[in-house]
Amino acid sequence: MTVDLTQNLRADAQDNRDRILVVAREAFASEGLDVPMREIARRAGVGPATLYRRFPTKEALLVEAFSERMAACAAAIEEGLANPDPWQGFCRTVEQVCLLHVLDRGFSAAFTTAYPRAIDFATVRETAFRSLTELIRRAKATGRLRADFSVDDVVLLLMASGGVRSGTPAIARRLATLFLEGAAS
Repeated sequence: MTVDLTQNLRADAQDNRDRILVVAREAFASEGLDVPMREIARRAGVGPATLYRRFPTKEALLVEAFSERMAACAAAIEEGLANPDPWQGFCRTVEQVCLLHVLDRGFSAAFTTAYPRAIDFATVRETAFRSLTELIRRAKATGRLRADFSVDDVVLLLMASGGVRSGTPAIARRLATLFLEGAAS
């Protein structure tokens, strides 16, 4: 549950908020979620009070920082569902989601395990998992996806992708390819 704190901000306050988000996204992507709030404030060139005025909790900062990634992840799954070939839709979804997670360690952690109380994340994550479960069901029906495959297997991939330290698109594609080869029937 995010509160829209951007209404009627002075230009300097909006600049501070934007800078905090840029710094937070970069820090979480490269270092994970353990970056302290005070460190984010320091890197953004603002005081801790300014950071907490805009984002009262770390959860609020995470939800805002990852909102675009969450939307991209959900869009990848919806695109997979829209594909007339369920197997190809599944493969493309795995590749896109893997790329999002490999390139952003913080997002991977937030999506799979951390901050489950963040209402916005929980709702989007649950919707994504329901859609992903449907995509898996359709891919299984083609006979090309292992019968014992489950959404938990995708969670394992996402957890593994969070462990990749120097993520590049090539590494993400390789990880997705290896995963899909193991998932194929």
